Amino acid sequence: MNSGFFSRTLTAAKTAIPGASRTAWWMVRLVVVISFGVEVLRYFGIISLLSDFLSPFFELIGLPGEASLAFISGYFGNVYAAIAVMSSLELTTRAISILAVMILCAHNMILESAVQKKCGTSLVRTFVTRTLSAFILGFALNFIMPDLSGSVSAVAIDDIVTPLTIVGLLQKWAVSTLLLIIKMIILIFGLSIMQRLLSEFGIIRLLSKLFRPLLTIFGLPARTSFLWIVANVLGLAYGSAVMIEEVEAGNISPKDADLLNHHIGVSHSNLEDVFLCFAAGALFWWMLLSRWAMSLILVWERRLERIIVHKI
Repeated sequence: MNSGFFSRTLTAAKTAIPGASRTAWWMVRLVVVISFGVEVLRYFGIISLLSDFLSPFFELIGLPGEASLAFISGYFGNVYAAIAVMSSLELTTRAISILAVMILCAHNMILESAVQKKCGTSLVRTFVTRTLSAFILGFALNFIMPDLSGSVSAVAIDDIVTPLTIVGLLQKWAVSTLLLIIKMIILIFGLSIMQRLLSEFGIIRLLSKLFRPLLTIFGLPARTSFLWIVANVLGLAYGSAVMIEEVEAGNISPKDADLLNHHIGVSHSNLEDVFLCFAAGALFWWMLLSRWAMSLILVWERRLERIIVHKI
């Protein structure tokens, strides 16, 4: 009994390694190039120029113009960079919540869009969908959220917004990128092995049954349940290995992967990222429920779009 269990476990783990290695190598190259490019844009002030351009739009949402800098930092960087900038601003709890929702919808766009493209959704569609979702939710929340008095204290920020020399920039980039790569490799291999084990012992089927009612409401196929859990817990970048492997192995169809992409594009990493924003002063339920509502609309719109195209 134990011998059979350990044999199946070892076989499943070995089977996961080749695919995880290919995905890890692809992700490492992507992370190095994109992260360096973003640092260069930030160093030469391009990101600041973009935020200045967007300032009038943010004032229409009820946010101060400087809030655009936090959004742009997250858009091309990650949630950490956005929070570092956001925490340096004097914002009300209401403004922080609106800004946090926008950042959670559209952050780390270059890397995560590349991941979603590899899983079956076009690069342009991903950029347009997530960017529009961020601004639509910004306008909607500004209209329906009650006024909340007071501002929150800024949490400590690091030298993300501190001017650096080129040498200092390269050193900071190299260290942060190396740490990110190590973390990603560990998670990619760990998730790939875990997915094979869950599949081998029938746990994925149980998860599919458990989350089927919720996924049905969201318009998602039951077979996407495990990938949905991974994206919600770990996000797109870290959970990409499992998703890419499932698509390439034919375990999930490109159409189903595309539907999942429309959901998790605006609603993923609902543990770490949401709690980071919560710690910075944003309201938890507004961040979670507003993006769930938008993801539900996006998936059902995509389904309707397919029906119309098929009839034509």
